[in-house]
Order: sequence, then structure tokens, then C-alpha cells
Amino acid sequence: MGEFDFLSRVPLGQYVPTNSVIHRLDPLAKIIMFGALLIAITFTPSRAGLGIGVAVLFIALLLSRVNVGFALKGLLAPLPFLVIIAIIQVLFYSSALDPVMLFSIGKLHITLAGVLAGAMLLIRFCALILCLSLGSFVISTSELLHGMTRILNPLNRFGIHTMDFIMVIQVMLRFLPFLAQSAERIAKAQASRGADWGGKKKGLLNRIKQVVPMLIPLFTTSLRRSENLALAMDARAYGILEHRTSMVEIHFSWMDGITVLISIMVSLAIFLV
Repeated sequence: MGEFDFLSRVPLGQYVPTNSVIHRLDPLAKIIMFGALLIAITFTPSRAGLGIGVAVLFIALLLSRVNVGFALKGLLAPLPFLVIIAIIQVLFYSSALDPVMLFSIGKLHITLAGVLAGAMLLIRFCALILCLSLGSFVISTSELLHGMTRILNPLNRFGIHTMDFIMVIQVMLRFLPFLAQSAERIAKAQASRGADWGGKKKGLLNRIKQVVPMLIPLFTTSLRRSENLALAMDARAYGILEHRTSMVEIHFSWMDGITVLISIMVSLAIFLV
């Protein structure tokens, strides 16, 4: 039944309630912490800074008490595309003028600098995906809504309605697990009607032949789910008030302030090392 386990292959967007020290932080502190790490890992120019960022992510993953294997599954789906991009980076970054030449095939030159550039690109993208996944593991839907509302609240004074923007981000992040669940149900339904989902045939072409019949029902199910979401939002009078209120009041404590300060200092170290 492993071929039907789509949800475990898409950990991005899933909330994992482990009641860890990171889960107990204020939503604003968690958003700032992961946002600072995301920016630092994206723009750091050095290999040492990138290594520090990866180490910090694994420390945060251990503190969150989320299963490491489950978190790393999010890298399997985009990994082939990332490897292709890294290979292209190696080919375009390498030059015949580089002093450290590894090997040459005709006019194609592979240098040490090109290999390092491709490796940095691959590690950077993997670290960004892991950072986004870890953020979704420790920030629930309601916490994300509260935190983003508090961050973007000053923009409401300039006539910018941030509530709709926050809702778009929330629906986008939480739609991925629902999409995986729908794909899993459709695959099981087709297999029960004779579709070859657990056959011995392997290969990319056979996988494509299995996935293509699932696209139309998946698209139809997604549209139906979107319509139900819109009707539910209308039934709850979404958009009537300019400013939404909350039943739960979240307070920013001194521990949250220390966490934000440490995360900003670590992000600066990643960028400036």
C-alpha cells in the first residue's frame, strides 16, 4: 500500500502538534524566526554561512521533536528537478580559464568552482524547502493567521486590506495536504476498479500513464473543494468586517523576545560570516 501513501510524501503544509518548546512560542516569534532564517539562507554568499544555516535548521528540527525522516521526505519530490538545475549550474559556471580543472569532454569543461557552485545551489534549495516545511510543522493554521495579522496590521492604516492577503497564504499552504489526500483516495478508487497501481512495471513512462487518468478527477475534486470553501466563508460572513476579532488572545512573552533576538543574530551571522 506504499504506492498510495501520497500524504506522507507531501509534508509541506502539515501541522505536527508535538508540544515542543518551539510549538509553545508566540506565533509572531515563530514567523519572525523562520522568516529571518529563510532570508539569510537565500542571500548568504558563503559556503560557511550556508553550512551554519543547515546546522541551525537541524537543531530546530530536533527541538521541535518532529520525526527527521518525515521532514526529509519533503525533499524527495523536488530533488530530481533540483539535481537537474544543479547540473546546469555546474556546466554554465565552469570555465576553461579556471585554474582547477577536474576534467574536460571536448569543449565541455568541468571545474572545481563549477562543482562547488552547483553543490551550493542544491544545498540552498534543499535548506529552503526544509525551512518552509519546519515552519508549517510548528505553526498551525490559526497561529499563522494571528501572527500574520499582527505583522501586517500597520498596513491597514494606509488602506491596504491585509486580511485577504493572509487568507490567500493560509489557503495556499494548507491546500497541499488536502490535494495529497484527494489524490490518494482517487488512486485507491481507480485501483479497486482494476487500474494498475501496484504492478511490477516501473519507470517514468509507466508512472506517467498511471498519473494521467487521475488528473481530471483530481482537478474536479479541487474545484468542488474550492466551491465548498467559498460557500463556508460566505456563510460565516467573511469580509463583512474590515478588522477580524479573535476569541483567543496571544501575548508576547520575554521568552519570545529572546527567541526573536537569537534568531536575528543567527541570521546575521549566516549572512555576514
